[in-house]
Amino acid sequence: MLTKRIIPCLDIKEGRTVKGVNFVELKDAGDPVELAKIYSDEGADELVFLDITATVDKRKTLLELVEKVAKAINIPFTVGGGVSTVEDVKMLLGAGADKISINSAAVKNPAIIDEMAAEFGSQCIIVAIDTKNIDGIDFVHTHGGRKPTILKTQSWAKEVSDRGAGEILLTSMDHDGTKNGFANEITSELSSMLPIPIIASGGAGKMVHFWDTFTAGKADAALAASIFHFKEIGIPELKEYLSGRGVSVRTTF
Repeated sequence: MLTKRIIPCLDIKEGRTVKGVNFVELKDAGDPVELAKIYSDEGADELVFLDITATVDKRKTLLELVEKVAKAINIPFTVGGGVSTVEDVKMLLGAGADKISINSAAVKNPAIIDEMAAEFGSQCIIVAIDTKNIDGIDFVHTHGGRKPTILKTQSWAKEVSDRGAGEILLTSMDHDGTKNGFANEITSELSSMLPIPIIASGGAGKMVHFWDTFTAGKADAALAASIFHFKEIGIPELKEYLSGRGVSVRTTF
């Protein structure tokens, strides 16, 4: 059985970690460099850093902050937000990122996925999909969840996989920040349908939610933010719980 990954997410706005509910009502959650080091030391498997207003504000991710985070940790590190060109990826990898995440740019120009995968390898390229269920149909949203598209989540996920994305970061906007559990139905659907890993995101509130998404949701990794930032759940405790329930995790206890 492949080891399941626990991934804290740092949503960054103006150099600070923030967290909201359903992508709005953002609250300050601390210094990203300090949080990154804590998670690395606690046994997080990877870290995701998303500059959540980079695309909206039409500016690039803060390279200096990326460099500081990369120096503070010793685990794989994904950076997203405002990434739209091969040159952007080159700069971020040069600043210390191991992978990059693209969302709005991929929807606008799907061929950029092919270009990035060809230049840097699929293992470096994560496509983030922000999905919202509208009248029973799952639709892709862009620009930090602010702009709905006509793309159906399932067909878009297949396309990004076919184009060379190495992983999909699937965030349910309906579940984000609610702490009521992950969107396991669509996570399971994509995991069963595609040959690449699916990272479940949005809705973690209890340890059992992680177990649910690794079993019922068939997720390869689970990403969360506020429950880690505000110390509601500790990563070592979470991994001990999952291991005790038969989920294969990289242990730190």
